[in-house]
Amino acid sequence: MSVTAVVRHKVADYDAWRTVYDSLAEVQASGGVTAESVHRLLDDGNDVLVVHRFDTADAAQAFLSSEELREGMHKAGVQGAPTIEIYEDA
Repeated sequence: MSVTAVVRHKVADYDAWRTVYDSLAEVQASGGVTAESVHRLLDDGNDVLVVHRFDTADAAQAFLSSEELREGMHKAGVQGAPTIEIYEDA
């Protein structure tokens, strides 16, 4: 069963964050991400919503708890703890 992970966080600077995010495409692919999209809050471009699709909940949880992702988020200027939710397809 496929799952969707939704991650919302504030970033210091969207353009700097996006550069790091894009550089992690291979990390996403090796971590099981099958599709992704990025969205910005209309009134605050530094409030970012990331949507990742995975084949399994285990793959999503492993990727979202990985050290590579944690390091990437730090390098990208994520501020505070992100809100992370995982949804299964219905």
